[in-house]
Amino acid sequence: MLRSLDIHNILIIDRLELSFGAGLNVLTGETGAGKSILLDCLGFVLGWRGRAELVRQGADQGEVTAVFEVPPSHPVRAILTEAGLPCEDELILRRVNARDGRKTAWVNDRRASGDVLRQISASLVELHGQQDDGGLLNERGHRALLDLFADHPKRLAATREAWKARSSAQRKLDAARADLEAVRLEEDFLRHAVKELDALDPQPGEEGALDTQRRLMQGAAKIREDVSKAAQALGPEGAEGAMRDADRWLQGAAARAEGRLDGPLETLERALLELGDALQGVEGALDALDFDPRALEACEERLFEIRAQARKHGVLADDLGEFASGLRDKLAALDAGAEGIEDLEVELARAGAEFERASSELSKARVAAATRLDAAMAGELAPLKMERAVFETHITPGDPGPDGRDWVAFTVATNPGAPAGPLNKIASGGELSRFLLALKVVLSRGADALTLIFDEIDRGVGGATADAVGRRLAKLAEGAQVLVVTHSPQVAARGATHFRVAKSVSDGMTTSQVLALPESERIDEIARMIAGAEVTDAAREAAKSLLAG
Repeated sequence: MLRSLDIHNILIIDRLELSFGAGLNVLTGETGAGKSILLDCLGFVLGWRGRAELVRQGADQGEVTAVFEVPPSHPVRAILTEAGLPCEDELILRRVNARDGRKTAWVNDRRASGDVLRQISASLVELHGQQDDGGLLNERGHRALLDLFADHPKRLAATREAWKARSSAQRKLDAARADLEAVRLEEDFLRHAVKELDALDPQPGEEGALDTQRRLMQGAAKIREDVSKAAQALGPEGAEGAMRDADRWLQGAAARAEGRLDGPLETLERALLELGDALQGVEGALDALDFDPRALEACEERLFEIRAQARKHGVLADDLGEFASGLRDKLAALDAGAEGIEDLEVELARAGAEFERASSELSKARVAAATRLDAAMAGELAPLKMERAVFETHITPGDPGPDGRDWVAFTVATNPGAPAGPLNKIASGGELSRFLLALKVVLSRGADALTLIFDEIDRGVGGATADAVGRRLAKLAEGAQVLVVTHSPQVAARGATHFRVAKSVSDGMTTSQVLALPESERIDEIARMIAGAEVTDAAREAAKSLLAG
């Protein structure tokens, strides 16, 4: 509920503080007094798009502050929490417009963007006028309005959940089909590549080992000749044979050398042992360097094939095995793809059937609710002196979606036999305002969370019809706070709180003022609305009669 509105330096308002009450709040005043400016100010602090120039002449900036009372269950609390803004029982919106056009907003003393402000305001205030194309006159919103009247949240939730499951199943099926088609496009390549890699069977680290083996075999041919010559030089035909001859000759002379050859013989014996070890090592090296040329050829062929496959597939040689495993998985998916597609098609069919069931139940509920809505509208139109008008809710098949497959449109015929059509194309200004008011009264369930504003919705009607409009507004205000800008004394008399908007000129400056009227002054204001510039005693008596009724 809007508790107060504080306006400073906006258009022709210098400083204005208003306190609003529950029920029906009415604003009256002569044409041009500034009633629409109040709505401009409220729209400004709520983030609505409106006039570009709002700052009062001579001021550096204009400012509007609105204070709302929000009960614990109010939906604005969820919006505040999601936006990271303080959430209390009192909600304070403040917005400043600088002379250069910059606008800054605060929510409970925290800076807030215009988008967040508009989200908050949508749950606080609802504005209606004769050209209200954002709500009741917009066919795209008629289905939601019918659902609000029908009050079937469980059916809506079931349909939305079924649509979500159906959409998910469709996405999975589409993705599986796309994946399968992509794999099928490369099936020949996959089968050929897997066959080649399976035949090659590359192992991690094999390329490095083959490269080392190949280099060893290539180097062996170059050094084996020298190693063989060394073996001959060290062997029996070389150093070993000469040293054994020397040992034999020295052994024969040692007996006659009186010990002088004992040392040399021992040294020669050690040398023969060392020479034997060296010869054994050289002969072992010769055995290691001895290889079949065909082995080198086989090693090179496998090494080159591994490297060729790695280049072909753009992977490292050591990753060929893992790459081959991935190709096999794709082939397995291809071979099992048809079966998987069939399973997903069954899942989609099941989800589709559940959506059809849920949306069908929702459609039936809407048809029944439409009948009740039309009857309720007929009951509201009669007191508004439109008993000959016909309001009908049409439900036709539409594109399926989360809210079912129904297209809902409200149509009216103002006279029997006249063609029916959309509200804003069939009804005149006065008729349109009454249709809108009747709809709002009928659809008022849940309106207690909103402050409803009606801007001259009674324009073009008078007498008994205006009285009926006032009574309907008062009825609507029993469950919600309602603000009405009106020129009708019958409507003004129904207000629980009455404000008079007046304009004055001082020192060449025009200023708009708003006064909350006590009961005695209400009589004069309503009498002015009845009689015009000159208020008569008869007009005052008529005003008293309206207030008493």
